[in-house]
Amino acid sequence: MTIVDGYLAFLHRDRRRALNIDLGPLHLHLHSRAVFLMWVTLAILALAGLVVLAARRQELIEKWRTWALIAPTVGIPVWIGPGTTAVLAAALAVVAATEYARLVGLGRRDTYLLGALAVLYPAAAWLRPSLLQLAPALVLLCAVPSVLSGDVAHGAKRTVFTGFGSVWICWSLSHLVMLWPDSYLLCFAIAATDVAAWSGGKGLRRMAWARRPLSPLSPNKTVGGMVGAIIGAFIVLSLLGTVSIGLLVAISVGGVFGDLLESMVKRQAQVKDAGCWLPGFGGLLDRIDSLLLALPLAYLLG
Repeated sequence: MTIVDGYLAFLHRDRRRALNIDLGPLHLHLHSRAVFLMWVTLAILALAGLVVLAARRQELIEKWRTWALIAPTVGIPVWIGPGTTAVLAAALAVVAATEYARLVGLGRRDTYLLGALAVLYPAAAWLRPSLLQLAPALVLLCAVPSVLSGDVAHGAKRTVFTGFGSVWICWSLSHLVMLWPDSYLLCFAIAATDVAAWSGGKGLRRMAWARRPLSPLSPNKTVGGMVGAIIGAFIVLSLLGTVSIGLLVAISVGGVFGDLLESMVKRQAQVKDAGCWLPGFGGLLDRIDSLLLALPLAYLLG
């Protein structure tokens, strides 16, 4: 058997696993890929926990605790079904849109409009996906608060920021529903690729070409990091049994440039983080920035 044949055999292995729980009135019998993802997540969290305990660094401990909270917060709603996934997407979008509105200085009316779209987009993705085709019209709707208030001085700026936020955050996160039941798999792959990008940036920094920044917005986002992201995405997607050129591009390139896009917004606001309530990461927008480009690209290309 050649290396290619061995790889293809590994790639096409049945990754469905069984989970049988009978505790009093609780009867749960599953045989699916979601069970495999659950065990992989638990194994990685356990291994990372041992590494963090050995390192004894408070920052790493905080990040591990946050990851231990994020995994079930995202995994359980996706596991239950598309309706709860839509609720998850709406909750994430409302919080992220609020952080974004604060970064770009949007007023109360514009923020309320973003909040409404943060709920409407995931609801439409669940109940009537064809309504997402109205996204361009809803971007124009973002001009309504400025027009009705007669804001000549800042109306155009408010409209642009609100319209951009509606697509970047609200419309993008609705793809958690559009991509169900693979949403958790993609979130897992994107998070792992973030780690691979960081590892690539650190591991290849001795090489001049690898130290070259992708953009002045963030000197830490380098060519080496992009190489690490591509390699990491390939390895993770192979482990999960789902590889395609489209997904590789969406997860590696989309993830890295999603991070750079948020860096641009934060640079303009002259802040380091979008918030301070998520231990080890800052705000929610700081944690999900890679998703915001990767999810729609995965839907379009994957």
